[in-house]
Amino acid sequence: MKRACLECGEPFRGRSDKKFCTDSCRNAYNNRQNNYTNKTIKRVNQILRKNRRILEELNPNGKHTVHGSMLRDKGFNFTYFTNIYTTKAGKHYFFVYEQGYLKLDKDFYTLVKREKW
Repeated sequence: MKRACLECGEPFRGRSDKKFCTDSCRNAYNNRQNNYTNKTIKRVNQILRKNRRILEELNPNGKHTVHGSMLRDKGFNFTYFTNIYTTKAGKHYFFVYEQGYLKLDKDFYTLVKREKW
């Protein structure tokens, strides 16, 4: 039974569940299918790495308070973080991996570093 390759359309023979004529056609097809997802993941990871780098730069000793303008001037994106830690008092710490921040009054932020997971 002859079927057409999903990538190039060429007819081929083989197993009944075979979809591609060659490995290169299979790889090209799958790369094209995953292209949008990979670009989105790469973009988000770049933003997270940049956020982490900014927090680490501004917080070399493990705990520091900065004004929000310092974070924004360096390009910090408050939309992206990896997790939220809520204290018993109801305060929300936003973490980018091990680097975190807590929003205070008057656009100030306390930067913290989580030492142990």
